[in-house]
Amino acid sequence: MPFKKLDSIIKEKLVELDFNTPTPFQTKSIPVIKSGTNLFCIAPKNSGKTTALILTTMQKLKCKAVGTSARATVLVENNEKALELYEAFLKFTKSTSLRVYVCDEREHIDLLKSEIFEGVDILIATPKTMNKLLLLEGVNTTQLKIFSIDNAEFLSKSSVNADVLAITQSIHKCQYVIYLEKMNTAVQNLENHFMHYARKITFK
Repeated sequence: MPFKKLDSIIKEKLVELDFNTPTPFQTKSIPVIKSGTNLFCIAPKNSGKTTALILTTMQKLKCKAVGTSARATVLVENNEKALELYEAFLKFTKSTSLRVYVCDEREHIDLLKSEIFEGVDILIATPKTMNKLLLLEGVNTTQLKIFSIDNAEFLSKSSVNADVLAITQSIHKCQYVIYLEKMNTAVQNLENHFMHYARKITFK
């Protein structure tokens, strides 16, 4: 069972939150994500994609704060989804030293830069804000270990897709995991850019 092979801190939190049994999608995807491969995770709503994202991100970072630069980045469609994902992460990370930071677009970009500079482990942002931060040298990608995109259907918008491509060009090497309900052309084309040798897990 995937949950049994996760960090002990994660397993304790799963028990506390009454996550006793992985969903079929989690059973199939978590071991592959842990292997470090680039991956498209395609599954219906309520199949456990976001929880799988959170657990495998924590696992990748060994549930510990390290340094000041983000080691995991998660891109989402809009500010509302960013804040929702931030709250979901906190349920699992609040008893660890992991520092989760959400780029709240209601705040000035200079404030986001200064707070990120203080040190983060997991950075949640929209593509537009992440790209802006990179252009302003407000975020360091040299220590990234895993880069995820949640509910990635929104990448079909050309402006968003351009932001994502610009962001990934600044990343030297890390694991990419994209979660979505249904594959589309825009997401499929990412194989030609940064999703090299990506595997696909499709759960219906």
